[in-house]
Amino acid sequence: MSSKKEIRVKKKRKLKIKNILILLLILFLIGLLFSYITTLRIKNIYVIGNEILKDKTIIEDANLMDYPSFLLTKTQDIKNNLLENDYIKDVKVSKNYKFGVYIEVKEYRVIAKRLSDGMLILENKKVVEDEYDLSEIPILINDVSEVVDDFCKYFSKIDKTILTKISQIEYVPNDVDKNRYLLYMNDGNYVYVTLTKIDKLNKYNSIKDQLGQNVGIVYLDSGDYFEIKEKES
Repeated sequence: MSSKKEIRVKKKRKLKIKNILILLLILFLIGLLFSYITTLRIKNIYVIGNEILKDKTIIEDANLMDYPSFLLTKTQDIKNNLLENDYIKDVKVSKNYKFGVYIEVKEYRVIAKRLSDGMLILENKKVVEDEYDLSEIPILINDVSEVVDDFCKYFSKIDKTILTKISQIEYVPNDVDKNRYLLYMNDGNYVYVTLTKIDKLNKYNSIKDQLGQNVGIVYLDSGDYFEIKEKES
């Protein structure tokens, strides 16, 4: 009776060892597969929505210039890295099954460039260096630090196409309105406007059409009328 029991015990031990070896083999194969997957790199990076920042700058700021592991690169990390850029307002990051990364950027608008130091004023009131040598940006020729909140809030409502038509911005408050500005337009016209009526400036193209070939001063701050400038002799 005792010899039969010993034989059964040996069989059980052999089965346990076999099961352990199979389990170890499975774990080893899983480890190899995981290691292989993590070495697969990002194949393509698509950047959309950017107007100021170059694609290369965004890819560098996102720490993707070496096309790292697709699996180990987290979309949240990419987003956090990009939001450190002063020009970036928001960003959406996604991946696809073809090992591609999509980066959709929303930038802060540039309102004006200060004449005093060449710094740019963004819509969020932040002042940044003109790293990208931007063109078609209105030049702010005097100080608006005391009213910068309203300045950025209202000037950011101007259509981009209209903003590019402004050559210079001068802060010219009077006794009636402390938020009054004189705009020097690229076409030679002057425009007086207050912040509460800034929306009227978005109709500048139609106003210009009504003036024909005349050049002068447009008063959008009061009365909405036009004075023709005298030609220089």
